[in-house]
Amino acid sequence: MVVQTFSVHALKTPLIHAGDDLAAVLFDAALRSTASGIRDGDIIVVAESPVATAEGSAVMLERVVPSARAIELASRYRMDPRVTEVVLRESDEVVGGIDGFLLSMVHGTLLPNAGVDLSNAPPGTALPLPADPDRSAVRLRQAFQERTGARVGVIIADSRTHVMRLGCSSVAIGCAGIRAVIDDRGRKDLFGRELQVTQQAVADNIASAAVLLMGETDERVPAALVRGLAIPIEEVSGVPAIDAAECLFMGVALRQGVGEKKE
Repeated sequence: MVVQTFSVHALKTPLIHAGDDLAAVLFDAALRSTASGIRDGDIIVVAESPVATAEGSAVMLERVVPSARAIELASRYRMDPRVTEVVLRESDEVVGGIDGFLLSMVHGTLLPNAGVDLSNAPPGTALPLPADPDRSAVRLRQAFQERTGARVGVIIADSRTHVMRLGCSSVAIGCAGIRAVIDDRGRKDLFGRELQVTQQAVADNIASAAVLLMGETDERVPAALVRGLAIPIEEVSGVPAIDAAECLFMGVALRQGVGEKKE
């Protein structure tokens, strides 16, 4: 696959509310966008916050009663105990923290505050990640295909920080219709050497390209349509994860015995 050019189109929408038909909202946005609709081969990247909001995942903080552990961790890391409680509920394991954040393991991935967000969440709420991002991607993909007949890919994206890097970029936490990772092991480099470990994080790269238009603040661009990548559309879903012990960064932490397992 050799691609010379591709395009990214912002999908601007009204505010998303719980219970909204997100696929319908994004379809209308695609019609109004520079993409002029959804076509075969398009890949729609959707931020996790509108997905979680439409699915009714927002937690009203006034109804949260912090546990003793949440109160202790909130004091240690200078957090709102109610937010800390929501983070603990979403975490499989807490491996540490800094002021304002717990570092949590969630479904094999290390996340600040278990992905629980206060920005772009309805007032007075905390917004966890979608309960099953891959399933959310599958549902949106099916809805787009039923509405348009087009075979597309869908990526649910989230902003992440990276080790020893300043700023955020976007990664795929849910994927349907395309392979999230392409295995290049066994291929040759420019000098004929066989690649031993290289695997392309295709969905992550697409998500990062899309977030340049989607933004992180008040843009009201919860999604973007990527066209022209010529990536095969397949009946696949899922974002592969590796065991923490296989990760260079987490593996070091685990070997040093860092972590607070969920009780």
